[in-house]
Amino acid sequence: IPANGMIMPCDAVLIHGTCIVNESMLTGESVPVTKTSLPSVGEDASDSYNIEEHKRHTLFCGTRVIQTRFYAGELVKAVVVRTGFSTEKGQLVRSILFPKPTDFKLYRDAYLFLLCLVGVAGIGFIYTIVLSIMHKVPAKTIIIESLDIITITVPPALPAAMTAGIVYAQRRLKHVGIFCISPQRINICGQLNLVCFDKTGTLTEDGLDLWGIQRAEGDSFSPPESDAAKESLVNSAFVACMASCHSLTNIEGELSGDPLDLKMFSATGWILEEPTEEETALHNPIMPTVVRPPKHIVPEANQNNPLTQNMPCEIGIVRQFPFSSALQRMSVVVRRLGEKHMDAYLKGAPEVVAVLCKQQTVPESFTETLETYTRQGFRVIALAHRQLESKLSWHKVQSLSRDLIETNMDFLGLIIMQNKMKVETAGVLRELRKANIRTLMVTGDNMLTAISVARDCGMVRTHEKVIIADAVPPKESQPASITWHYTENNQTIKDHQEEGYDKRVTQLEHKYHFAVSGKAFAVIMEHFPQLVQKLVLRATVFARMAPDQKTQLVEVLQSIDYTVGMCGDGANDCGALKRAHSGISLSELEASVASPFTSTTPNISCVPNLIREGRAALITSFCVFKFMALYSIIQYVSVTLLYSVSTTLFLILTL
Repeated sequence: IPANGMIMPCDAVLIHGTCIVNESMLTGESVPVTKTSLPSVGEDASDSYNIEEHKRHTLFCGTRVIQTRFYAGELVKAVVVRTGFSTEKGQLVRSILFPKPTDFKLYRDAYLFLLCLVGVAGIGFIYTIVLSIMHKVPAKTIIIESLDIITITVPPALPAAMTAGIVYAQRRLKHVGIFCISPQRINICGQLNLVCFDKTGTLTEDGLDLWGIQRAEGDSFSPPESDAAKESLVNSAFVACMASCHSLTNIEGELSGDPLDLKMFSATGWILEEPTEEETALHNPIMPTVVRPPKHIVPEANQNNPLTQNMPCEIGIVRQFPFSSALQRMSVVVRRLGEKHMDAYLKGAPEVVAVLCKQQTVPESFTETLETYTRQGFRVIALAHRQLESKLSWHKVQSLSRDLIETNMDFLGLIIMQNKMKVETAGVLRELRKANIRTLMVTGDNMLTAISVARDCGMVRTHEKVIIADAVPPKESQPASITWHYTENNQTIKDHQEEGYDKRVTQLEHKYHFAVSGKAFAVIMEHFPQLVQKLVLRATVFARMAPDQKTQLVEVLQSIDYTVGMCGDGANDCGALKRAHSGISLSELEASVASPFTSTTPNISCVPNLIREGRAALITSFCVFKFMALYSIIQYVSVTLLYSVSTTLFLILTL
């Protein structure tokens, strides 16, 4: 892989070096990702390569390699694993060229009606031949008249006439900034009765703002602080974690990476410096990325010690374990300048981080504090730290598995991020509810944050209750179970059998909604398949959902006769956007080609427009179908009667 990057012509697995890749062509996510070489030693090494398991080591066809990092004297190398239509891009192109056929009732009924007309035409065909022979009509005339009956009865112009409404609807959609690659789906939009929405970037704004931080001190939390860049915090492990635990990189002099990482890092006021090619070539190991506070700030610890008074507070990032949506966390191994030992910093979903920490370091009020923030719709990230053994060398760290590092950690505290609602969201959802179109939220975010946003945007109204369905997989002798509890008062209902569910639902008032997490959804799909359809009938919020689970949910909703629309920003919704009857992408990136519809308006106001045009096209198709069918039947009856008296319409008109 050349140092200045390239566009990948195939799928390949990295075996030497590191690459920074823009995968927006495939994922719709414009944030560059770091790809590391496939582990050959250590606990992460495996016997066989698996493309799903080793995604973070794989360079996919069509993606752009922006930069490479390498060992001195070694090239960045990758082994080709797939080419052509076998690649991820090839499969995407194939799905566009040969889309899954749309099973639409109007088209099914139209084909059945045409078959009936063919049967009627057959009767008329035989009747005309018999009648003409009896009247001793010449053979040439018999052939012409009998075949004429078939062309009259089965209108050849019907398919062309039925697309007229679609063509005009497509033109009108283009004027409002909605582009379509599958025109036949416009008619289906007219029958949508359920729309699934992603949260971040769809219902809410894309960016996050740092609201504040709350550090853990002993077994309690200190009061919330709004400024993470103040001098008193420079030497703290909390700020060191904020400054180093990220996947940011310098591309052409500008910091680039995940928007959340960018906000978190900029809040510290620190500076990120990456090694140049010359520095990398001079050293045998890879030169680390270094983060340091602004030059005018000297940490208090250094001020008191004459030996370190002029020593800058620099932290070198020795190894990075990229963020994994499956694990819901990322971590780094760092070394502070002048220290003999290395440190590990971890950030991720609070529930996940708390489990990986020593219980005595997690504040007693952790659950209550987390709930307080998530109920208000804040996005919360937890941080943790661990001091590694002094004997760990640079090379040893490179071969350690993340499971050995991400354990027995000290809890540092919480970062609270604010995600604002888009102005148009509440109005559009109100409009859909008035039209009796059901709306769902399908997100990868925290459960309580998702419920809070659902309440704020009107998806769940103030007087309606929300019941969280929490499922636990089987453990040893314990079978799988489901627990139901209200979000308001945490009152628990321990019915986990189908009968218990039915009994509980009949006792509930009508105004309630279920909320399901991705973990619970997976358990219910596997161990309680008989409950899945009943659950999705009343579920409104699906949180912590993985991309493939979003696709599964769309399939379940389709199986209970919903005509499903999916609206997302294209980042991790590609599968669901393709699977839904009508997928609307709010992203203009290349991955949006997987979706039948793409909106240039970055909010959900495009959804009512699409449904409106779909209904108009559908009504036009119905009316055209009725007109064409009626004129065919009238002409068939007229011509058959005239043939019975040995005359034609032409002769009558001539007379």
